[in-house]
Amino acid sequence: MFTSLSGRVVIVTGASKGIGRGIAKRFAAAGCRVVVVARDRHAANLVAEDIAVTGGRAVAIAADIATEAGAHAIAAAAQDHFGGIDILCANAGVFPSARLEDMTAADFDEVMGINLRGTFLSVKACMAALEKTGRGRIVVTSSITGPITGFPGWSHYGASKAGQLGFVRTAAIELAAKGITINAVLPGNIATEGLLAMGEDYTNAMASSIPLKRLGSVEDIANAALFFATEEAGYITGQTLVIDGGQVLPESLAALD
Repeated sequence: MFTSLSGRVVIVTGASKGIGRGIAKRFAAAGCRVVVVARDRHAANLVAEDIAVTGGRAVAIAADIATEAGAHAIAAAAQDHFGGIDILCANAGVFPSARLEDMTAADFDEVMGINLRGTFLSVKACMAALEKTGRGRIVVTSSITGPITGFPGWSHYGASKAGQLGFVRTAAIELAAKGITINAVLPGNIATEGLLAMGEDYTNAMASSIPLKRLGSVEDIANAALFFATEEAGYITGQTLVIDGGQVLPESLAALD
């Protein structure tokens, strides 16, 4: 049995849909007070309202975490509404597809700005409040794409996700002195709106390449993030957890026959 997280304050960026929404709702179910962050205030409000309907406590904040002002706004909102920050789930990310011959510098910068710069800015803005708790937790949502695998059209996305892990490893050393841990979850193919929008042929092909023969759920990722936030995970920092149903294990598809 894990020590209760009830009453702790968690910021979840990119929480209006997909994995972020799943993380926000899972932490709320564990009794945490949740700051739901998204660029779209209406979408963030809907998640906060869903949490409230089930008896949880949440506040919705509209912010662009790729900017310093946006990152400072989410930290301030957590402290204004709930009095501090115990956990930061740096989940916000985008994954537009563009092959190298078509990708522009602006395309590349947008993905790096939200996925990698946004992670850095969110962590920096929340550091002081996390340190005050004496047991601050940061969970970064990376991906198997970039750190382990590649996929055509996602070179900028893969670079941002690999970059997150480089950031996590050194940040873990610096943050340890402040009593803060930082770890990353690496989802495989998860049944989110974005992935399902890629079509049935794509999702079926992906499922067939996974040893467990199914896509993951947002709850699978949320449960891993919740674990990293527990007291029991307090001696784990700078680490990564792959949650992919075994997708990266086969040497080739022949291994699954």
